Amino acid sequence: MSQNAKSRRERAAEARGAAQSAEKRRERIVRIVGGATVVVAMVAIVGVALYASSNSESSNANSSAGIVDPDPSAPVPANVFGPDSDIPFGVPYGVATADAPVLELWEDFQCPACGALELANGAGIAQLAEEGKVQLVYRPTAFLDTNLGNDASHRAIAAWGCAIDEGLLKEFHGQIYANQPTEEGNGWSNEELIGFGTNSGLTETSLESFTQCVSDGKYLPWAANTTEQFYINQIPGTPSGVLNGEVVGSEILADQVQLTELIESK
Repeated sequence: MSQNAKSRRERAAEARGAAQSAEKRRERIVRIVGGATVVVAMVAIVGVALYASSNSESSNANSSAGIVDPDPSAPVPANVFGPDSDIPFGVPYGVATADAPVLELWEDFQCPACGALELANGAGIAQLAEEGKVQLVYRPTAFLDTNLGNDASHRAIAAWGCAIDEGLLKEFHGQIYANQPTEEGNGWSNEELIGFGTNSGLTETSLESFTQCVSDGKYLPWAANTTEQFYINQIPGTPSGVLNGEVVGSEILADQVQLTELIESK
C-alpha cells in the first residue's frame, strides 16, 4: 500500500470514529409531515439517524456482504467524478456552466431526514440544476450501514450507479426515496432495487444490463469510496448541503424560495 493510500485510510478511520461518537450525542430529528409539505425540525445537526433495533424484518438487514474496501482505482458510473476530482466520486446533475455556484448534497438513502428533504424540495433542488442556476453534485454516503447493521445503503448507491449508466440518474434516485422503508433499518433487497429500475423506465436490453450490474455489485467499490470521502470531509450527518464550500442549513435546502435567493446571491 502506498504512503498516500495509507494516510488517506488513516484519516478516514479517525474521522469515522469522531463522526460516530458525535452521532451518539445528537438528538433525534423531529419530522412534521403535513399535506404536500415536509418540515424538518432539528435541535442540532440535521439528519443523523440513531441506532436502530436489530430486529429487522428485511432479509438483508444483518448482512454486510455489500460492504467492500474502498478502492480509488475502481470504476465509477457514467459522468461521475473520479478520485482526482475536486469533488471526488460526486454525481453531477444539471446543465449549469462552470461559473455557476456549486451545491454539494450529502445524503444516505436510508436516512429518514434525507427522505423528508426529498419530499419537501428534492424536485425543487433538481429544477435549479436543470435551469442552470447551480451546479448540483449529489454526494451519496452509506455511513448508516454501520449504525443499522446492514449493507442496504451501499447496495442502493451501487444500484443507483447502474441506473446512472442507463441514463436514469434522477428517476432511480426518486424511486429509492419513494420506496424508503417505513421502519428505519429494514433496507432493501437486491430484488427490490432491481424492481426500482423497472419502475424508473428500464425495459428489455437496458433492464438486462442493469440487473447484471446490480447482481455483480459492479459499483460497490464506488459506494465505499464515496462513503470514505464522507468521513475524510468530516461531514457531520445527512442531509448536508455545501454551497461554494459553505454549509447550507437543511431548513434552507427544504425551502425553495430561500435556497434560490441564497444561490442567486453567490
